[in-house]
Amino acid sequence: MAIRPRLSAPESEHQVPSAYHKVQWTSMSARLLMNAERRMEAENYLSSGYGTRLAIESRGNGWTKLSDFARVWQPSRLKGIQVSPNFGTPFLAATQAFDFQPIPRKWLALARTQDASERFVERGLILVTCSGSVGRATLAFKPHLNTLITHDLLRIEPRDKKAHGWLYAFLRAPKARAMMTSARYGHIIKHLESSHLDTLPIPLVSKNVLDTCNSVVEQILNLRERAYSAKLEADNYFEQRLGRLETSDFGERGFITRAANTILLRGQRLDAARHNPAVNLLRRHLHKNGRTVDRLSGCGFEIWVPGRYKRIPATDGVIFVDSSDLFEINPDTSKRFADCRFGDKYRGRVQPGWLLMASSGQTYGLVGGVILSGAFHEGKVVANHVIRIIPTTSASARSGYVLVALSHPTLGRPIIKSLTFGSSVPEISPDDIADFGLVRLSERDENCIADLAEKSAELRSQADILETQLALDAEMILDSFISNVAAR
Repeated sequence: MAIRPRLSAPESEHQVPSAYHKVQWTSMSARLLMNAERRMEAENYLSSGYGTRLAIESRGNGWTKLSDFARVWQPSRLKGIQVSPNFGTPFLAATQAFDFQPIPRKWLALARTQDASERFVERGLILVTCSGSVGRATLAFKPHLNTLITHDLLRIEPRDKKAHGWLYAFLRAPKARAMMTSARYGHIIKHLESSHLDTLPIPLVSKNVLDTCNSVVEQILNLRERAYSAKLEADNYFEQRLGRLETSDFGERGFITRAANTILLRGQRLDAARHNPAVNLLRRHLHKNGRTVDRLSGCGFEIWVPGRYKRIPATDGVIFVDSSDLFEINPDTSKRFADCRFGDKYRGRVQPGWLLMASSGQTYGLVGGVILSGAFHEGKVVANHVIRIIPTTSASARSGYVLVALSHPTLGRPIIKSLTFGSSVPEISPDDIADFGLVRLSERDENCIADLAEKSAELRSQADILETQLALDAEMILDSFISNVAAR
């Protein structure tokens, strides 16, 4: 008799249960399914966030629903009409709203944008992701103003301004994030609705806690905006000394060049980006207006990328910072790995004052982005997809100045992006960064630019440290509230 094909292999008579994959299960009262119209997805009830929610709600008093504390709303789904930057209003997607220095990739026709006024945000407005990686909270600040913000971010407005700081601290606490995650739904892409946040239980705190949280949140906003302004000032200073390049098209729509100009004898790759005429024009512009142009490695910088290593998840492991985390405000550093060498002699750790560049990613986004590390990064392990650029004792240029030369949106970043190779996930080689032509200015100009850039990095690091501590303090308040339940 013929054997019919099957979708899976037949079970073995001697099959041994897996030691690594065990079914999670529990028994629960059917009435819980009717509470707050919870969805019938088992993972929600098995999550730690759901247990936290039950523990808070088991208190007879001392807490209230988030809807009593704040208004949670979401703009209608956006169907914008894209136009050129000269005629449109900049638009930021959900992930871009978390960038320290967001660069719009879309501009929309404001007059043709439905409910456009609802898509602008005010300083300090709390934004929460509601699609994909749900439950991430951030504060709107200077680069978000006068910009259309996606509908994929929930807006949260406190009913009493005195509660603004505590509301944000609560949403940033890991247990609150877990509660939001436990309410999500969807199979492939997870979603969170405003009604899910409305029913979250939030403890009531004293006036002293409210005042303290408000003060800390205002400090965070001030530090972050000062850091943003200092970086813009450094970029403007750099451009003033070298002059504006009279082109904004760096060949992203395609270009034509002569084969004789490809300079294959110098080891150039055949990737088209290497032979971009606009980038060659930029190089000539820097040679013409700068004092000299020197190889970056020749300026006293050590440049390398760590080797590969095994990532072994560990609850009590070291904090791991991915390449995307480097460019975000209040990054979501939830990954922990067992400590090892992490591919280099520094065991993956970085020190303040190092330049960190994403070596892989999309050309319109992550790849080639560079930051100056600060106290916030010290002691954490940074991914091996990040190029380290370290000044030695003989360095002739300061890290802050090199940061601006590498990251300037029109006088630096286009050259870095032209160094990428590969199709699906473009990459940059450390050797190409070592050969990068660093334009030199007078010592006074370089020091002024470096002062601004390094001040920006320091202020940004202070804001991130302050916000991390705010979240930990809110977590302690939640722990104390829950422990009182157990005591009773």
